[in-house]
This record gives sequence, structure tokens and C-alpha cells, in this order.
Amino acid sequence: MNFRFQNLLGAPYRGGNVVISENTLLLSPIGNRISITDLLKSQTLTLPCESSSNISKIAVSPDGNFLLTVDNNSKALFINLHRRIVLHRISFKKPVSALKFSPNGTLIAIAVGKLLQIWRSPGFRKEFFPFQLIRTFADCDAAITALDWSPDSKYVLAGSKDLTVRLFCLKKLKGSNKPFLFLGHRDFIVGAFFGTEKKTNRVSRVYTIARDCAIFSWIFNQSDCNLEEKRNFDGSEGEILEEKSNFDGSEGENLEEKHNFGVSEGENLDPPSPGTPEQRPSETSNENVESTNSKKRKNFDPIDGMLDEEYEFPLHRGKWELLRKDFFNQAPAKLTACDYHRDLDLVVVGFSNGVFGLYQMPDFVCIHLLSISREKITSAVFNKLGNWLTFGCAKLGQLLVWEWRSESYILKQQGHYFDVNCVAYSPDSQLLATGADDNKIKVWTVSSGFCFVTFSEHTNAVTALHFMDGNHCLLSASLDGTVRAWDLFRYRNFRTFTTPSSRQFVSLASDQSGEVICAGTLDSFEIFVWSMKTGRLLDVLSGHEGPVHGLMFSPTNAILASSSWDKTVRLWDVFEGKGAVETFPHTHDVLTVVYRPDGKQLACSTLDGQIHLWDPIDGLLMYTIDGRRDISGGRLMTDRRSAAKSSSGKCFTSLCYSADGSYILAGGSSKYICMYDVADQVLLRRFQITHNLSLDGVLDFLNSKKMTDAGPLDLIDDDNSDIEEGIDRQTRGKLGYDLPGSMPNHGRPIIRTKCLRIAPTGRCWAAATTEGVLIYSIDDSFVFDPTDLDMDITPEAVDAALSEDQPQRALLLSLRLNEDSLIKKCIIAVKPLDIPAVASSIPFKYLQRLIEAFSDLLESCPHLEFILRWCQELCKAHGHSIQQSSRSLLPALRSLQKAITRLHQDLADTCSSNEYLLRYLCSTGVKN
Repeated sequence: MNFRFQNLLGAPYRGGNVVISENTLLLSPIGNRISITDLLKSQTLTLPCESSSNISKIAVSPDGNFLLTVDNNSKALFINLHRRIVLHRISFKKPVSALKFSPNGTLIAIAVGKLLQIWRSPGFRKEFFPFQLIRTFADCDAAITALDWSPDSKYVLAGSKDLTVRLFCLKKLKGSNKPFLFLGHRDFIVGAFFGTEKKTNRVSRVYTIARDCAIFSWIFNQSDCNLEEKRNFDGSEGEILEEKSNFDGSEGENLEEKHNFGVSEGENLDPPSPGTPEQRPSETSNENVESTNSKKRKNFDPIDGMLDEEYEFPLHRGKWELLRKDFFNQAPAKLTACDYHRDLDLVVVGFSNGVFGLYQMPDFVCIHLLSISREKITSAVFNKLGNWLTFGCAKLGQLLVWEWRSESYILKQQGHYFDVNCVAYSPDSQLLATGADDNKIKVWTVSSGFCFVTFSEHTNAVTALHFMDGNHCLLSASLDGTVRAWDLFRYRNFRTFTTPSSRQFVSLASDQSGEVICAGTLDSFEIFVWSMKTGRLLDVLSGHEGPVHGLMFSPTNAILASSSWDKTVRLWDVFEGKGAVETFPHTHDVLTVVYRPDGKQLACSTLDGQIHLWDPIDGLLMYTIDGRRDISGGRLMTDRRSAAKSSSGKCFTSLCYSADGSYILAGGSSKYICMYDVADQVLLRRFQITHNLSLDGVLDFLNSKKMTDAGPLDLIDDDNSDIEEGIDRQTRGKLGYDLPGSMPNHGRPIIRTKCLRIAPTGRCWAAATTEGVLIYSIDDSFVFDPTDLDMDITPEAVDAALSEDQPQRALLLSLRLNEDSLIKKCIIAVKPLDIPAVASSIPFKYLQRLIEAFSDLLESCPHLEFILRWCQELCKAHGHSIQQSSRSLLPALRSLQKAITRLHQDLADTCSSNEYLLRYLCSTGVKN
């Protein structure tokens, strides 16, 4: 039962800004979660943190420790990236259009509507008020669209929809503190950036980029500035407004500043760096230092920790001249995304026609001008070194990472644009195939989360997938009337199964030998049978009077089970050609059918929310599980009844047995996935697949504040709303949930689970949901589950047995304690010569736990030969018992097989790439 969220596959990028942390980590919003892609290791993971709605803006700290996300409801999460946990939460009163960390990491600039707010960045310290508002600028006349910090974290550029860019100084100085205005643009600002001199790293230029494809270059004229005016700082009148409330009036000391930085009268005034523990000075302070600090305490700036003497002349009071105006000449297309790399002085821009350009500044020399799609580019960003460009296209749900010097792709990942209909695990649990309404099939590596091949030959929605034994062949059924076989070695469609007249296939199955392929139809209510070797149509099974949505062969014989909307489950003897052998009638439409792994039980779900468990040998109904109350939850915006009273429409559309057949997973038209114990017919656990309020069917109670005379406020069209153009909320496909215009909830996706599959190892399972394919896996390190505990069985007793050179006793004690780290420690402590004796002394009831430990060690431990010797001796000593209890040990054995297969593949690749080096080493060894 200890399944935890691990990853999210197949979910497309739907918009929002993309950032790159630590030069190689790509962070992108996917729904209400954040996906992190390691561009060097080719791995991707999804943070378990969920926002309340779809995430629109993200920002990462310069050191890569913290992530700030803001969703469509203006609620922000402050996340520790390394621990993957939420540290703080905060809500803003208006929509947030831009946010960015300062280069020193201590401040965050956030554009809240027309306001520019400067917040102190929280760190690792626990604080009652982690977010502290330092300064608020209300000079803009329209919503702010672009932000940029100066390298010294003292100035902020803010571009707005009022066609201007303003230069703000964070320190309030004596005299006029109005921001400098950069004027002349004829469309709202998309980007504004500081340019610096390479030698001095001082700000000397500003680039402003507008949506009408215009870029203005501004230069700072330093000679015309009055230096005396710039250095005229008054500590009494130049205080920050928010800071005044924290003063006690005694010599201008800032009490809040002391609280935040731990400053007392004799302490150093330099604040600690963000993200690091506070470093207090020694208690024995020098009197000279104390007197010097007391003189300068008046002039200490709490914004950046700088003294007035060290503060440079204000840029917002200087003279800025328009150096040149340049245009990208992409009319009628609009400029939609841009970024600037300060060290290389490069500008990258993306347009609404799918074209992007790379320009060398300040001379405006075009380096690249290429088209990567026909849709709008919604994000364009440099990495830290400036050699990689990242582009996001929300319309296509695609992210691209391109190396502009070598003109090659680093990453080209694209999720399913429409809903995922079906998933299938490979026999060794290493691969996961997904089919969706976008007519595509994607095959993913489960461990890395990367898609390594996409098949797009189908011309209609893919409805069913099935892996053949051997891990090298994948079958797919589609509404286009074909069943296709795919070769995962050569990545091609090597066989296509068709019918004399066009049919729509919605279910698929293959027998254990792989000789026969069966597919059920949506329109003719027939089951078609083909030969895998020849591709010929062997038989057509007739008898159902409704769409055949469930097909599965028995794991032990050649009996085919089928479920239909005609309220029956039928068993067919395909090889003998006798037609229907048995018929199981029901009172409601049967939605799906599945065999238990041992073939001695059959489960099917009906439209009234019940799960029926049948004995397929005797034809008797064994149990019935009523799941209407368990699956009920979540209310649609159009429902006239509450969630508790609308359970009549809830039902399970997908079932899946565990690897050992002890429990069954059920999912359907609800936000919940239920886990039932088969023997006792009780609910073990409910998994809520999402908390995203941007989806329909998540809330149990509607907000009465949003109710109007015309209905819920979310269902009323707002034609005057200023929504970013080009971002489609279309997530429906071709199986009855078509286009947003025809939906009663105006395009709001409805949360549901279309397919469930448990990996053959039993260690993880996948659910095809509205948000994508959710992967849940078992994490044993968080669970203490003793199997045979006693007063004398303690970790200290295990350590004592190891110190007394009793590895056999220590291993038995650790197995009884059932603590993962102790078991692995005792396995490693056994000497190679003692392995046969220790393996033969292990009781049979601990074999499963021991095999699971071996599979984990093979993936992380460098002692490959040692662990394989353990496995060999264990099979020799308990081979007969393993054969008799293969059902209970099957998940653990498959996990072990998966680990050995992966190691074999890695070693084979390594040896083939180093073949000549190994030959050379062997030849030199012989000569010596």
C-alpha cells in the first residue's frame, strides 16, 4: 500500500515561462506541477508539490536552491529544490505577470498588476513571516510585463503595457525618486534588459524590446552627471517607507534589521548570505570595530547591505540616450518571447509564426534566423553559459533545447497534446507505452522518464496497447480500423492487421504464445482474430450486442474473456472455434474485464459502480464490491447536486490486479483511484490523483461567492478578458469529449482516469489521467514494517552479531526486523565463501524480502559479482520451494530480472564501445 507519486509522463507544456538552473537543469510548468529535466543525464522528474491551479510563472534562485512558483489564482509556493518540499506559501491580491530573483539572491521582484513589489527572499531559516515586503513602486499605468535586475541588485527595469520601460532605484534617496522613463515604443513591452561593460561590469546600456518587433538600444552618458548630487545621501530623509515602522527613534536604529540579521551593538553589520546558516561573530569584539560600526549604523541599507559610501551614483537620475532603433522585420507576426545573455551580449527572440532569431548586440548582427514550428513561441531563454537556447511552444505542447554553435538539438520532447487513453508496461517493467487521442504512440523509459520513440502512423485515436512477451514487440489498436505491430529494435511498423470493412477498435488482447491477436470493435460489436505470423484474419467472433470495451486472455489457458455494453461477459475458446463457452449476465453495462494473474478469478466493473468477481472455471459469482461511495467525490460545474448526492454517475472504467493478485486497483470517472483487498473486499486506500482546481470535478463544494443569477461565474464567457493569445485549453479528443466550444463547461477539462496498469514487478503502477500518465512507486525507506518482532530483536543486536562475526545470525535478525538498510548491510557483510551456508539457512518466508533487497542492491551496489553469487546460491538452495510458490514470489523475481537485464544491457554497451581498448589491455597483460 505504500505507493507514492514518482513522476508524470506524457503531460504537455501548456505555457508559462521556462527557466534553466545550474546550467543544465530545465524547469518547466506542467499543469499544477513542475517538471525538472537534466539535460546532461537525459533524465526527467516531476516535483511532488502541487499548486492549487495551473502554474503560470516560475523563478529560480541564482544558487539553484529555491524555486518560486505562482499559479493562475495568484498563489505562490516557495520550494526547496533539493529536498523537493514546500517551505512557504503566500497569496497575492492581483495576478502576477512577472517575477525574478536578484543576482545576489536576497530579493525578489514581483510584478503584481501595475505594482512592482520588492520582497526579501526567504532562506533555510524558520521564520514566522518569511516573506517581507521591502518596497512597492506604483508608477506604472498598466500591467507590468517584463522585469530585469542590474548585476549589483540595486536597480530594476520594468516594462509595461503602457508602452514604457521604467528604471527603478531600490534605495530611496534625497530629492526626486521618480524612475527614469524609456519612451518611444508603439506596442507593449516584452523584454527589458541591462547591458554592462565587460571590463568594469558596470551598467552602460539598456535594451528594450516591444511586441511590434522593435528593439531600442539605450546608452548611459556618464560625463553629464552631477557627481555631487549622486553622492548626496541623507540617512534621515532617505529611509525606506516600510522601514520607518520598524524604527524606535533612538539614533535611527532599525530593530527589524537587527531581528533579521542578528545584529547587536558590537556585531558586524554584514548580513548573512542567502541560503546559508547565520554566522555570528565571536563574542570578544574589538572596541575600535564597535566604535566604527556605531558611526556607520545610521547609513546601513537593509535592502542590499551596502553602506552609503559604497553606493554608486544613481542610474535613474542620469542621462540616457537612444543609441539606435532596430526592427526584426517579421510583420505581420508579433514578437512573443525574448531573452538576453549579458556576458555574450546576445539577444534571442521568438515570434508568433514559429520563427526565432539570435542577434549579436549592440550592432544588431543576425547570427541565426530559423523556423522551428508554425505556432507561436511562448518561451525563449538562454542557459548560464549561453551555448544552449530553450524554446517552448504552448500550442504544440513542445520544449526544444538547441545548441546554436553546432546547430544541433540537445532536447526535443513533446507530450501528448490530447488525453492519454491507454498505457502498457513491458514484461520487464523497464518500458511504458502510451497511446492518446492525438493519434500517437510514445514509448518511455520508466527509470529516466524520457520518451525515446514516437510512432505516428495511426490516423485516428489510439485506444489500446499490448506488449508481447520478449519485450521487443508492441501492439496497438486504433479507431482508424487498424491493429499495428511495432518493432522496438528497428522502430518500425512491421505488420498491420485490417478487416474487410472499416471498423473502430477499442480493445486488444494476445494469447500467451503470441500466435493470435484479438481486437474488439465499437461499431459492429464483433471480435476479430488474426494470426501474428501471417497477418491473416482467422475468425470473427459474433454474439455481443454492444461495443466490446474489454478483452483479455487467461494467463493459464487459451480462453478469451470479453466484456460489452450489452450487460454480459463472455468466455471464448479461440483455438477450438466453438464460439462462446460461457456467458456471465449482469444488470448493468459491463465496462471492462480483467483476469487475476493465476487465472482463477475474473473481475469486471459495471455502470452502477460495482466490481464483480467471478470464478471462470465454475462460472459462479464469488464476490461483489460496491464502489459507488468510494469513487464518489468531486462536483462538476454543471452539476445541480452536491458531490455526495451525485455518486450515481460514478463508475470504474479500468481495473488492474496486483502482480500477486492480492489487491485490485480501480479508476474511472472520478478524481480518486481505489485500492481494494480481493480476499476481504474492503477498501484499502484511495489515491487522489490531483488537487488542480483548473480541472473540473476536483472541488467537492462549489464556492457560493462565484454563483450568479446566470450560473457559476467560471462558466460565463468573458469576451473582454485580456488572455494571452495562442494558448489553447483544448485537451479533449475524439472519444466523446470533443471540442471546447461544444462542451457544457466551456473547455474546462474533466478529471478522470482512463487506464490503469500495474508493472509486472509489482513495484509501481501507472494511471492515464486527464493531466497525463501518473507513475506511483513503492519507497521502502520510509516504512517500518516488522515481520517477526521480539524484545531481543533490535538494531543494536544486529550490530553486535556483526561485530562477533556471526553474519548468519545478523542477517536473520535484520530480516525479522525488516529494516531495509540493515538487511543490505548484513548481506554485504557475508564473506563470499560463507554465501552457500548462509543462503541454505534462510527460512522460506524471508525469501521474498531477500530477493527484493538483491534487486535494489544490483541497481546501486558496485559489487555485481557478489550479488549475482548470492542469487545463484539462493536459487540452488530453495529452487523447489520457489517453483511451488511462484505466484507469491513473482513480483520479487521480476524485479530481480529487471535489475539483471538493465545491468546486462549497460555492460554490453560499455564492452562494445571499449572493445579495442579491452583487446589492447588483454594483449599487454599476456606480454607482461
